[in-house]
Amino acid sequence: MPWPCDTSDMGVLDHPLITAFDRRIDALVERRRGNRLVDRAFYAASEAANHSMVWHALAWAPVLGDRARWRRAVVVSTILGIESGLVNGPVKMLFRRERPEHVDARPHRLRTPRTSSFPSGHATSAMCAAILLSDGRKRRWGIFALAGAVASSRVYVRIHHASDVIGGLVFGTGFGLLARRALRRCCTSR
Repeated sequence: MPWPCDTSDMGVLDHPLITAFDRRIDALVERRRGNRLVDRAFYAASEAANHSMVWHALAWAPVLGDRARWRRAVVVSTILGIESGLVNGPVKMLFRRERPEHVDARPHRLRTPRTSSFPSGHATSAMCAAILLSDGRKRRWGIFALAGAVASSRVYVRIHHASDVIGGLVFGTGFGLLARRALRRCCTSR
């Protein structure tokens, strides 16, 4: 008997409108694939965000100049670990969506995950990290631009469907906004 919330047999993500949307976005992206500079940029963004490494690096970089910021870095890294565990574990098990097909050789190195395609863990962690890392900063656009590049790179490299990335951005936004409260409580109350 399937789990009550099991969506693997429901075909929710196989709805014709979602499938048409994903195909349309992929066709638009296909026009850019094969450009050496664009390929390098998107593959690099995708690889740099594996295991949230770029986000952990950005969380810990301020500690190098000010040891008083270590607590914030620890909390951000912990939150990202919890987010990743939730998304790549129970959330992805609910959907079990197939990843996009990729038949050609990839132009650059890329780790291919074995988990469900929905939601995009890279997009989820990118949005969550952007919300946490931009909190209290005047110039937030750079962090959100990097998050957008990481999230969109997953469609570009054909690891995720566009709807997987949107789902990840939505989940990451919700999780990030909730986690920001914990971050503020922990790191600004002293």
